[in-house]
Amino acid sequence: MSNPPDIQSTKTDLTTSIQAALSQLEHAYNPSEVEAGMYQGWENSGYFQPTFDKEESFSIALPPPNVTGSLHMGHGFNNAIMDALTRYHRMDGDNTLWQPGTDHAGIATQMVVERRLEAQGIKRRDMSREDFIDKVWEWKEESGDNITSQIRRLGSSVDWSRERFTMDDGLSNAVKEVFVRLFDDGLIYRGKRLVNWDPKFQTALSDLEVENHDEKGSLWHFRYHFTDSDIMTQDGKNYLVVATTRPETLLGDTAVAVNPSDERYAHLVGKTITLPITGRIVPIVADDYVESDFGTGCVKITPAHDFNDYELGRRHDLPLINILDEHAHILPAMEVYPDLQTREPTLETTPSDHLGATYAGVERFAARKQVVIQAQEQDWLEAIEDYALKAPRAERGGAIVEPWLTDQWYVAVEQLAKPAITAVEDGSIEFVPAQYKNMYMAWMNGLQDWCISRQLWWGHRIPAWYDEEGSIYVARDEAEVRSKYNLADSIKLRQDDDVLDTWFSSGLWTFSTLDWADVNADPRVLDTFHPTSVLVTGFDIIFFWVARMIMMTMHFVKNEDGTPQVPFKTVYVHGLVRDSFGQKMSKSKGNVLDPIDIIDGIDLETLVTKRTSNMMNPKDAAKIEKQTRKEFPEGIPAFGTDALRFTFTSLASTGRDINFDLKRVEGYRNFCNKIWNASRFVLMNCVDSSEEGQGNALSIDQVAKPEVWELPEKWIISRLNSTVADIHQHFAQYRLDMVSHDIYEFIWNEYCDWYVELAKASLNDDSVTEARKAQIRYVLLHVLETALRFTHPIMPYLTEQIWQTIAPLLNRKDTDSIVIAAYPKVDNSQVSEQTEADMAWLQQLIASVRNIRGEMKLGNAVRLPVLLQNISLAEDERLSRIANQFKALAKVESLDILEDGDEVPLSSSSMIGQLRVLVPMKGLIDPTAELARLGKAHEKLQKQAEGISRKLGNEGFVSKAPVEVVEAEKAKLTELKGQLVAMTAQMEELKAL
Repeated sequence: MSNPPDIQSTKTDLTTSIQAALSQLEHAYNPSEVEAGMYQGWENSGYFQPTFDKEESFSIALPPPNVTGSLHMGHGFNNAIMDALTRYHRMDGDNTLWQPGTDHAGIATQMVVERRLEAQGIKRRDMSREDFIDKVWEWKEESGDNITSQIRRLGSSVDWSRERFTMDDGLSNAVKEVFVRLFDDGLIYRGKRLVNWDPKFQTALSDLEVENHDEKGSLWHFRYHFTDSDIMTQDGKNYLVVATTRPETLLGDTAVAVNPSDERYAHLVGKTITLPITGRIVPIVADDYVESDFGTGCVKITPAHDFNDYELGRRHDLPLINILDEHAHILPAMEVYPDLQTREPTLETTPSDHLGATYAGVERFAARKQVVIQAQEQDWLEAIEDYALKAPRAERGGAIVEPWLTDQWYVAVEQLAKPAITAVEDGSIEFVPAQYKNMYMAWMNGLQDWCISRQLWWGHRIPAWYDEEGSIYVARDEAEVRSKYNLADSIKLRQDDDVLDTWFSSGLWTFSTLDWADVNADPRVLDTFHPTSVLVTGFDIIFFWVARMIMMTMHFVKNEDGTPQVPFKTVYVHGLVRDSFGQKMSKSKGNVLDPIDIIDGIDLETLVTKRTSNMMNPKDAAKIEKQTRKEFPEGIPAFGTDALRFTFTSLASTGRDINFDLKRVEGYRNFCNKIWNASRFVLMNCVDSSEEGQGNALSIDQVAKPEVWELPEKWIISRLNSTVADIHQHFAQYRLDMVSHDIYEFIWNEYCDWYVELAKASLNDDSVTEARKAQIRYVLLHVLETALRFTHPIMPYLTEQIWQTIAPLLNRKDTDSIVIAAYPKVDNSQVSEQTEADMAWLQQLIASVRNIRGEMKLGNAVRLPVLLQNISLAEDERLSRIANQFKALAKVESLDILEDGDEVPLSSSSMIGQLRVLVPMKGLIDPTAELARLGKAHEKLQKQAEGISRKLGNEGFVSKAPVEVVEAEKAKLTELKGQLVAMTAQMEELKAL
């Protein structure tokens, strides 16, 4: 009897779908083929754009990478974390926005463009400011898409339709608005302070833009004589010896300091020193800052050229003497400020050396040599010693950074800090992991005013104007200045030349990117997605960015009731990505990996060239080339985006640095391959491959039928729901390492290694009904389709490719893409602890028999007799439920239970708790060969036992070795003796065979 036409048509359609699916998966998994064009399709379809109609909302602001930059492993790591969270919440039914953008990166971008111009023989100072900025914009248009195209390669599902740039009109308006309002509130001021100064670029730097390098230097010891020649030290000298690593700063000394508890110098506090070279008379002061055991315990104090001296100088009301110009050359007249409130300094003529050569105009390091020569010639140089120091170098350009006294713009942070501290204390903002709260609080409680001006041309120009008398006017533009301050058109105004610190605009990032300053923007964006849900960042910028965002946002963004909004509810802090040896990745070490090279692969010669070009120290190139050739003799193979992303998330244990090893990426590339092959296997079991079947579809149920499920189906469905529950929990806890573990364990170890094998046995068993087989195929497909959806946030490409082939077979393709498909929900009614326990016991039984099979060197074709001894009532009941599966999977010929008193034949055995699993040896092994094998093993164990006995008999070892080591050796000897007794008994039994 033929099938009715509609059933026949449905079967034909199903056959077509399965064959098309098999065709899609026909070839071996190739990530480049899978990924090709897929991201562009997602982006063009608008899947990454937000909705506004859901009850819950989730948003992340992408930490803006430098527009000048290229992707590094840190970007890859935090993008994988952020995208997994974003895709999860999008699928889980939230209004979801991942807001992208790039940072103008003031000094970095200006440096790149200056180098480009210098290569053409053009210097920035020869150009007008406007012409130079035009050149920067030209360069930005040429290369600004590089970093965003790389972010796309990572699969990051940001809403590119909302992409922002810190110098675009909207964000520039927000920056002006914030600056003017803070100034009007008395929270921005201009003042003279000590800053990190880059003499190469002639600009102030933030602490984050300064790197401390371990370098070899010298410590010079100078004699500073007392003004009163009758004063002596305890050991009869009329001078103190001070040590310094920067002799040139002697010209700006205003005191010598000792520790107040240092008895050697207690009688000298309040006395004075007459400095060499300048002849300046300075006091001896007591301060706890001084370490008595550093050098002689006497320290020269130069408040205008050292940050610690600056603080000590404030405590003792010491004057500040600036000796350097912006190029770090000695000034022709040194500037003396009695305090920081004094606007105009008194000038002190710069001295000459003992030969009459002036110090004025001399470069700082040349002046250092000049000072040391003068000290030698005039006999006030006590000693010179080699000294390991931390040299502060500019991150960009590498110049030694100079603490320098200069006029800068500052944010007064005390008032801003109070609500930012409260927000973390009361839990409005949570740090994950929690220990970073302590780091944040420690910094906030000791906060200094924030220097926000930079002496650059590229950036947000400070909206302040000066008249010819130097009066300051602050407004959004010059027209507003004249209106606001009632200034006539005849008064000449000059805008401040400085630009704002890049961190100032970044501090507004969560709200400025959501159109805060744009009155014409859609208000739903800010209302729906601010505060953002989570900030994902490294611990190294908690101070420079996270804290400033909290302060700025809470001051400017308010709820309807006037209470301040936080910028984000959670700060997820991840560690640094290090190389496989735990070393920080850096160009100078030659250990940098490019995420795109891991995705696409790179040949050895190209990799060597990449690692050794444009180095600050070209002499290291040969060493780095050798290291690279040794570590990557074949270059780096193409692993694909999914394997790289899964590696990152698997390592994302909160807060810890990660050691990145390509072997892990290879392992997860194998995992991708496992999913691909398992999908193909499942599909092949959905068609009749016999000659008669001609590849036609076999019956596949479209709904679950629990009444026909047996243990394998009940177990895999229970485990599926348990895994989904675990994944939801771990996403909520930001434990992406655990999410990855949940996915890997379920798909590889439970679905592929166990359920697929159990299903295969049933599908190939003629005694199993067609109705049950149709349900098994349904379960295979249902579990796979569900697993693809819960894996998608971490492995977007592979899951999309396979889901497009699997979902239609169950009529589940109710969206065009897995990107917007529903994330799996937990069905607690399908979770069964008893079923999972039964299956776990079955797995242990099968593993025991497989181990015995391996020990006895028996092939898989041999069906084994199995005996169970010491079985409990509960285990006996469980056995009745799983016996058939056990016998089929473990290839068991017979299964018997030994009662108390039954004779136990010579067997190989394994233990599961108190249960003993035995496989009788008779008829399965060659006793002579087995005796020979055991004899060799016995001899080997005997030698090990004798070696440990000799060690324990050695009084020297027992008396000198740690107690735990001795105890461990004793335990090992006891274990070996037990093994020898058991092996001897087994050999005796074998002889009887």
